[in-house]
Amino acid sequence: MKTRNSPKQELLAHFAQVAKALAHPVRLELLEALGQGERSVEILAHACSLPMANTSHHLQILRLSGLATSRKEGLQVIYSLADDAVPGIIAALRGLAERQSNEVARIVRDSFERRDTLQAVSRDELIARVKRGEVMVLDVRPASEYAAGHIPDAVNIPVDELPRRLARLPKRREIVAYCRGPYCLLAFEAVEQLRQSGYRARRLQDGYPEWKAEQRPVNTGLHA
Repeated sequence: MKTRNSPKQELLAHFAQVAKALAHPVRLELLEALGQGERSVEILAHACSLPMANTSHHLQILRLSGLATSRKEGLQVIYSLADDAVPGIIAALRGLAERQSNEVARIVRDSFERRDTLQAVSRDELIARVKRGEVMVLDVRPASEYAAGHIPDAVNIPVDELPRRLARLPKRREIVAYCRGPYCLLAFEAVEQLRQSGYRARRLQDGYPEWKAEQRPVNTGLHA
C-alpha cells in the first residue's frame, strides 16, 4: 500500500517545482524582461537573443510553475509576471549569491562596482529628494518599457538618445538614472555620459522591477 505524503511534504514538493522553474539562466533573464512589463513571445525572444521555439518552451515552464501568466491577443501570446513579488524572490537569490559565492562577488565587483564607485541612491532617499525638488529622475530604458510602467515624475530618455538631448537636462539638480535592474548597464552608461558632460549624476539602487516589487507608486504611458 502506497504511503500518502503528509500535507507538509506535498507543499514542499510544490515549492520545489517553483524553485526548479527558477533554476535556469534563460528563465531568470525572461523574468527580468517581464519585470519591465508584459511582452509578446516574439519581443521576449528578441530581447533575450533566443529562438522563438526555445523562448516559448521556457515561458511555458514559467507559466506552469505560477511565475508567469499568458493571454492571447490576436495571433500573439502575451506574457506577464504572475505576481509583483517575483522580482523580490530573484533579488533574494541575487543577494545570497553575492554574499556566499566568491566568484559571484568577483564578477559583481569587477563588472559593475568598479564602473561606478559612488554609492547608488536608495529608493527611500530618492522619494525624499524628489519631494524637496533636489533631483531629476531619468529613466534610460526604451520608450516601450517606460510606457509599460515607470517611476512617477521620471523623464524618459533612452540611453542611445542621451547625447543629442543633454541640453534639455538641468545642471543645477543632481540626476538619478535607473534602468532594468542591478545588472543592467544602461544606467551605468548614462551616468558616465552625464558626468563627462559636466552633470552631477548617480544611479538608483537596483531598477524599475525592484521599485515596483515594493509596491511603490508607478505611472504608465509615455508622459511622466
